[in-house]
Amino acid sequence: MSTPLRKGFKKISSLKDKKVRKNLSVKLRAKAHSTLRAIRDGTSRPLVIGDKIISKDSPVFIIAEIGVNHDGKVEIAKRLISEAKKAGADAVKFQKRHLTATYQKKLLDNPEQFDQAFHYLIPLLKEFEFNEEEYVAIKAHADNVGILIFATPFDEPSVDFIESIINPPLYKVASADLTNLPLLEKLLATKKPLILSTGMSTIEEIVETVGFLDKNKANYALLHCQSTYPAGNDTINLSFMKSLKDDFGAIVGYSGHERGIEPTLAAVGLGAKIVERHITHDKTALGPDHTASLNPDEFAEMVTKIRSIEEALGTSTRRISRGEAMSRLTLRKSLVANREIEKNEIFTREMIASKSPGNGISPFRLYDLIGRKAARLISKDELFTEEDLGFIKRIFENSAPPSNWGLKARFIEIPTLSLFKPEPKFLEFHLNDKDLEFSFPAGAKYPFDFVVHAPEYQGKTHIDLASDDDALLENSIRVMKKTINKTRDASKHFNLRSKPKIVIHVGGMSLSTNVNPEKLFDRAITAFKRLDATDVELLPENLPAFGWFFSGLWYINFFGNKEEIVRFCEELNLKMCLDLSHAWLYTQHAKVDYIDYIKTLAPYTAHLHIADGRGTQKEGLQIGEGDVPFDEVFELLEKYLPDRGKETSWVPEIWQGHMNDYHEFKIALEKLANYPLIGKK
Repeated sequence: MSTPLRKGFKKISSLKDKKVRKNLSVKLRAKAHSTLRAIRDGTSRPLVIGDKIISKDSPVFIIAEIGVNHDGKVEIAKRLISEAKKAGADAVKFQKRHLTATYQKKLLDNPEQFDQAFHYLIPLLKEFEFNEEEYVAIKAHADNVGILIFATPFDEPSVDFIESIINPPLYKVASADLTNLPLLEKLLATKKPLILSTGMSTIEEIVETVGFLDKNKANYALLHCQSTYPAGNDTINLSFMKSLKDDFGAIVGYSGHERGIEPTLAAVGLGAKIVERHITHDKTALGPDHTASLNPDEFAEMVTKIRSIEEALGTSTRRISRGEAMSRLTLRKSLVANREIEKNEIFTREMIASKSPGNGISPFRLYDLIGRKAARLISKDELFTEEDLGFIKRIFENSAPPSNWGLKARFIEIPTLSLFKPEPKFLEFHLNDKDLEFSFPAGAKYPFDFVVHAPEYQGKTHIDLASDDDALLENSIRVMKKTINKTRDASKHFNLRSKPKIVIHVGGMSLSTNVNPEKLFDRAITAFKRLDATDVELLPENLPAFGWFFSGLWYINFFGNKEEIVRFCEELNLKMCLDLSHAWLYTQHAKVDYIDYIKTLAPYTAHLHIADGRGTQKEGLQIGEGDVPFDEVFELLEKYLPDRGKETSWVPEIWQGHMNDYHEFKIALEKLANYPLIGKK
């Protein structure tokens, strides 16, 4: 803080009138904050901690503060480290003091002469302090468990100790040391990121420390904290977190000392990206922090609820959820013809009504339609189309069209899709029961190539070519034969470049995982051999570990494992459809490397389904909304796909992407056009 600002705060504090003092202080703080914002670059600089990046968009970084709750026993420390890892913490933290560097000698020699708190604290700290050998053992255990370990140093010699024994990826500055300039200088010399608690500090002290850190280009985060053990809810003042974030532009977090977890959860809702809570083996044990700590079960509950809150918080962008997309279809309405309308009639209000489903033109566009001339004969109750508005469906507004691109569609949507400019290279028809009975108009010829995606259901029965239920298996084979015949029929109406491809979900579904993988493999091999595919190309598709069928969660026990897929394709001399989203979900469940998975399956790939994914169940996400590393994936595919991907067809497979006039498909295509493999051939 500049000298004028410091003098200003000192002068204000000497004023007798409380109201005047408060008003002037607010004004001066605003000036101080503007000074800081001028120093900073105006952004929240992320913290890189080990292999984790803490930013405004990252998951909450959760610290299990062991502190001195180990009671001076290495075995308790190790146990708490293991419990923290099990509970889902990202890191564990200890406290390190060289007591002679932290406290005056006379206080250490005779704490009874000072405040009563020292009578209790000093003997415990002497008893609980770990030596070098003990910290080596603790560090080794943390590394073995697979959790980050760091510490709060309370003095300068402790920084050297921690550096040499632990070599932590970051340091924590306790609330008590927020203004400890010598310690801050020592920590800055390590070049490690800092997390600083702001408990027991005035706003002026925070301003001064932040100014010092920014001047020295420190990488840091600020934790809101109430330094009372335990802290009462009426003292926590979570709303101050907004001031920390807005005034200082830093990543903010919360260091909690309350009983329970509710304020901590509220802090996450308010934007905390770091959470620090004490963990203990016994809340009744002697020590300064046990009563304000969580036991392992409570800590695990907190982590689970934080992750749930994160999921619910989402992003600042308004997006239509899957459930809402379904609700739009069934509950929203579209403009329909109120009577039969002859070609060349002028649309009037009386000709137009609004009815479900919601997959046509929005009723909000009513007056865009009124006054236009009908370009075709429109039956009563028929949906109006974009063509009736004279609209050309331009997909690529901001980029050149990619190669080999296609769209997922239904047979009945072909006339609508012909309005897209440019036209898709091909269409992928995801068939249902009605599609298998669909009749193409006599002599109809469409400019597209096409791919067929075989049905996953027939009525209320799923298709499973690996099933050990003979009746289900026979029905599945019958539906596949019908699909092949429909594909042959459709071929006469399209502009084919090669044999039509049929994407197939092989099966292996059950309500449990109690299955025999080898038996599934043999059943599927036998089923495929019974299919006459002489003039079509069958492409089994890699599957995730779980799928939702009939409003329930099913296990998918086959065609996820890469070795299993390779063996299946080689035995039947087949290529496959590689679904990048399914691959992510499966590898996250199986805990195997995603890139290696893609590298293994790429040489067997003839068709791509492209979408993002997150976790083990969130498939079909928009490009960039999940965790699939597309840059790395497309670089890999360009190298390992047959013919370097020149003949590989692909579609964006965003869930419900066709809704709202193909809105999500259009977004995906624009994004994918910028990737070398997809867009630059």
